[in-house]
Amino acid sequence: MDSLPATVASALAGTGGGTTGWPERRQALTAVAAQLESLLVTDPGPRLVAVIEQVLTRLADGVTGGHRHRVDLAELTQRVLDTHARACDRIRPDPVRLADWLLDLQLRHPEAPEVGLAGYAGALDDDGLAHYRDRAVALFAALPVIGFGETGRYDRARWALLRVMEELAEYTGDVDLQLMVLSKDLSSGWHYLQVATVLRDHGRSDEALRWVERGLSAVGGRGAAPRLVDLAVEEHLRRGTPHRAVEVCRQAFLARPGLEVYLRIRALVVHTDDWPPLRAELLGHLAREGGHNAVEVYRRVVEVELARGGPQEQDLLAGWLHQLRGLQPDAFADYLDHIRSRHSADRRLLDELSRRGF
Repeated sequence: MDSLPATVASALAGTGGGTTGWPERRQALTAVAAQLESLLVTDPGPRLVAVIEQVLTRLADGVTGGHRHRVDLAELTQRVLDTHARACDRIRPDPVRLADWLLDLQLRHPEAPEVGLAGYAGALDDDGLAHYRDRAVALFAALPVIGFGETGRYDRARWALLRVMEELAEYTGDVDLQLMVLSKDLSSGWHYLQVATVLRDHGRSDEALRWVERGLSAVGGRGAAPRLVDLAVEEHLRRGTPHRAVEVCRQAFLARPGLEVYLRIRALVVHTDDWPPLRAELLGHLAREGGHNAVEVYRRVVEVELARGGPQEQDLLAGWLHQLRGLQPDAFADYLDHIRSRHSADRRLLDELSRRGF
């Protein structure tokens, strides 16, 4: 038993370059893995756990060292780790020491192996798992947050800790751990959305809406903004606060005008007395913006209102067209022809356009 770590070291010694002799060395390593499995039946005890840990460390060193055969080594490492988990379940070593060893193994070897805490549930017990959690959380908390627009800095140490925390969160079902992991990378609006969605799904509505607000502030109307708005609207409607849903949409429109959010606002308030003044505010904002995007949105909004509205919208059309002519004088004639052609069967509208000098 005691010679097995040396056998592994000898088999690994020539794997750094070339392929000569690798099949034989792989066979020797596989034989070690098989012998450890046999010893678990014939000679279980604390010494076996120690030998398995030495073998695992050497194999993981081989994977991390970037050997040509690291894929084969990773598979062998995982096999021996499974044996280690079964040995610990039977022998029950000191749980706190086991927690430290498992954590150190992963942090020093980001590429392999992948420790599944479920396999160590009995051996770790409550004390070992609590120690594992506390130490992992303390290490992870010290990592800097990747801010919005920054490039993720996933060095090997960060990657290893991230994997540890993800497995810990999944095993324990601890939502706060999951949120801690997600909120370490806020490089895009989609990450804010992930955090808000998890909070919403676990009934933490107030926190979810605060994360939506933070996300919308960060993205400035781009990227994940429509999805963030959707989540906020759905949540406010579920809570029975539709006026807050409207305000979220209004702020999103003012930050970056778009037809999609305009239609969302329209659907929420079109049948209320709030709609006429709110629509006037939104269109006035487009007129003041005056850029290419604002003009394009304005044109599409007018078409929507003519298609979905009634006589009141036709009465307002002259004012909207005056604003559009001022915003885009060179292209206005073509746009007016488009309106006339699209609504050629609407005599009332065409007469109104003629009466207003269009």
